[in-house]
Amino acid sequence: MAKKSALAENLEYCALRTFCALANAIPYRVAIALADAIGFIATDVAGLHRRRTLERLRSVFPDRGRRELGRISRRSFANLLENGVEMMRAHRFDREWMDRHVVDGKLYKDRLQKYVDEGKGVVIMVPHSGNWYMAAWSMAKYGLKLFSIAAKQRNSKIDAWMKRQYGDIEVLERGSARTLVDIRRKLESGRAFAILPDLRAPAEDVEVDFLGGKANVSHAGAMFAVRSGSPIVVAMMRRECGRHVFDHIGTLRPDPSAADRRAEAERLTKAAMAMLDERIRKYPEQWFWYNKRWILQPVKAKGKKK
Repeated sequence: MAKKSALAENLEYCALRTFCALANAIPYRVAIALADAIGFIATDVAGLHRRRTLERLRSVFPDRGRRELGRISRRSFANLLENGVEMMRAHRFDREWMDRHVVDGKLYKDRLQKYVDEGKGVVIMVPHSGNWYMAAWSMAKYGLKLFSIAAKQRNSKIDAWMKRQYGDIEVLERGSARTLVDIRRKLESGRAFAILPDLRAPAEDVEVDFLGGKANVSHAGAMFAVRSGSPIVVAMMRRECGRHVFDHIGTLRPDPSAADRRAEAERLTKAAMAMLDERIRKYPEQWFWYNKRWILQPVKAKGKKK
């Protein structure tokens, strides 16, 4: 990963802190309403990635009209901007804030805690929907000992800022061999591991049917569960009437008698993605349709020439 120049880092960081100051200078509801308005202008007026997004939505929902697909597209982008507002204000979110803005947050934390109390940890798979960060922030504020992984940002100052915004969540750096060891040890010590399934794993991995196409999904999250004997909770965070809902979709458990661990991890991965497929179709406006890293495209198989 190429290192940015000091000038580029400083300019980017100054821009970020300027937006942070603006997002924190106005009331939360006003900031969210402003994000909604910008989302409308970007998608319906400026047409930002509109054609690509509508084509993707039409391939998944061929029976829905253009107006409905436009609404999903608009809400999806506005949701992304709202996530940005909440990331900038994350340091202000305490237990009291969660009580007001997360529906039954304590109830869901207690449900997850029961899995943790079994002594083998729990793997929580949450997709890029609603505010996926809020799923972790809320559970951590209610006392769940949560850890996750994240890629290091190219801008070192923004990377340090992101780490501060994660708050009570312990975040390990993705891509390190040491991280893999740490994840397994933390699960075996009875911790909760939050992971977002990556639909474009860089190497050929588990091919799953997803949203009418084929997704190449890493089996790593499920493999941690298989090796540690941890249950897998499949969940979605979604926005509903201005609040956040932690939607527990289902629980999967690895087969302790499975002789082939890789095959068992693949089975669990496919089962988890089937659950997420069903829920995303039910709440499509919550899904992150815009970033082309999550637009389904075939991945080159091993051994094929570029």
